[in-house]
Amino acid sequence: MHAASLVLCAAALLAAAAPVVAQPPAAPAGVSRTISWDDLVPPDWDPMKEFKGMDFGLLQDSDPRAQQLLKKLREVWDSAPTNPKLEGQAVRLPGFVVPLEEGKDGLREFLLVPYFGACIHSPPPPANQIIHVLPKSAAKGLRSMDTVWVTGTLKTVRTDSFMGTASYRLEAAGVAPYSAEKPR
Repeated sequence: MHAASLVLCAAALLAAAAPVVAQPPAAPAGVSRTISWDDLVPPDWDPMKEFKGMDFGLLQDSDPRAQQLLKKLREVWDSAPTNPKLEGQAVRLPGFVVPLEEGKDGLREFLLVPYFGACIHSPPPPANQIIHVLPKSAAKGLRSMDTVWVTGTLKTVRTDSFMGTASYRLEAAGVAPYSAEKPR
């Protein structure tokens, strides 16, 4: 895919990338709070603010401005701000798996992303829409883009990987296959 197409695709993905997982009922008191992907984004942050008024469709793939826009988009998205209210909170969140490290015992670390195909196709979502997950014990039987629930302590820790930049880290006490009901 070429630069102008990537910039246009990135803008469309962000605009249309509402998480495709349903919200379950709220967790009982004393249990991790279920959050949405929107909760990870500060309410005043606009990822397309610096690109308003630009018509990406007018740029040819060979246009150097398209490459410059893609580079600027990556800079803005890779430095996306976090929501400080979530630091150290016990949370529960559904998402899609992007494997990072796997052993015979299962996935030792992975990225959790809000929509199917994120981080697999370029460009990855903004950093505040990527969570670096470190399971307490290796997660067995998971493949790329499987949908899961993760439960654990959320921290604002930046992680750069070959698949994308994450603004959050989740020390996962639990990783379970996704279902519309609370995982057990």
